Amino acid sequence: MRKATFSIKDSEFRGSFESLSKIGVEQMADFDSISADKILTRYDIVVESSEKPEDIAEQYMPENPLLRQIAEDVMNLKFKVIEQHVQEALKTLTPEEIIENGLLAGMDIVAELYGRGIYYLPHVMVASDAMTRGTKVAEAALGGERKYKGVVMMHAAEGDPHDIGKNIAAVLLKSNGFGIIDLGKDVLVDTVVDEVVKQKPNVLTGTALMTTTMSAFPRIANRLKEHGVEVPFICAGGAVNREYVESYDMGIYSAKAAEGPGLANKALDGWDWKKIRSNWDEIINGKA
Repeated sequence: MRKATFSIKDSEFRGSFESLSKIGVEQMADFDSISADKILTRYDIVVESSEKPEDIAEQYMPENPLLRQIAEDVMNLKFKVIEQHVQEALKTLTPEEIIENGLLAGMDIVAELYGRGIYYLPHVMVASDAMTRGTKVAEAALGGERKYKGVVMMHAAEGDPHDIGKNIAAVLLKSNGFGIIDLGKDVLVDTVVDEVVKQKPNVLTGTALMTTTMSAFPRIANRLKEHGVEVPFICAGGAVNREYVESYDMGIYSAKAAEGPGLANKALDGWDWKKIRSNWDEIINGKA
């Protein structure tokens, strides 16, 4: 079971992700017609790699058949049937078990496949919708707000209207047990600073796709220092690189959305931004 210490309403992070598309997932494709045993097969992956996608997925699968079914629903994008399967599982399992060991196990698989370039944005979107539907059913039985192990505050830089990367990162962080405070896109430096000071997240993230907006990050870091606040500040997006992000205090570079959970987990382990930065390579390579 994941350690839980914080409570945040699901609606606080769901809204921004849903804005990725005005088209509901039901209109995107009929995933019930897809053969689950073929969904993870891709020619170049099968030919070039000794470890097949289904083998990767098996490493994360729960042993309990009810939890396995739920994890497979998330992995195989079965958003139409997952609520029914969660209801069935609730007859013998607790809501916490279903969320932690079924729904999140499925998203762990999706995150791993996305990180390896096997799954793409549409897969992540639909899998997230399936997980959210299942989570709502489990939370209703829980009788209260879900607890999270930590809080990540996210935003796209001032002047930058692009937030797809941020939204993907939010899904992966949530699947790892984090609550998300999503400030949105084109967020003023002053707003970011004020919210960090007020809400005290464990981690702050920022994305910048445009080079004209990346200067917001060091400005945020400097303003936070003026307030006496230091927080691991994960910065990502096509406009930035590791050299730039490490040129200012608190900055921690992330090249991929899939790297976010590993970096954020170190903050929960008590690592400050300096220690995370100095051990960046080991963290990214899974050696720390």
